[in-house]
Amino acid sequence: MPHAIAYFYNVYGPREISNGSYATVIGIFKELCQQGKSLGVVKPGTQRRNFTHVEDIVSGLILVGDDGDGDDFGIGSEISYSILEVAKMFGSQIIMLPERKGNRMNSAIDTAKVKSLSWEPKHNLSQDVKEFVSRKIN
Repeated sequence: MPHAIAYFYNVYGPREISNGSYATVIGIFKELCQQGKSLGVVKPGTQRRNFTHVEDIVSGLILVGDDGDGDDFGIGSEISYSILEVAKMFGSQIIMLPERKGNRMNSAIDTAKVKSLSWEPKHNLSQDVKEFVSRKIN
């Protein structure tokens, strides 16, 4: 049976969840930033993640749906950031939270198969956060 399986990496963008057990890191940080509250970063803060805008996920899914076959279509930005680097992008006060058991320090990403379909991310987390912060200030 024809099939294509895709994997996503830390999706962010419009309508992201900002509170509750399914909240995203970016959603939480945006919400806290808007409220003028400190951003909590789990120690040591050096955990690295790849963040991918939802529009890039959708464009990748369309390509995989149209032309993909099989498993391992990793759709994600290859740029990784530490959680502390991400928190600093918001310019808010940062508080360090206790370490959590089972917290991954790195996440591997393989985008070779989706890139073979001519997919490239169009968004950049650093730029998107800068735009968010500038809108918040104005």
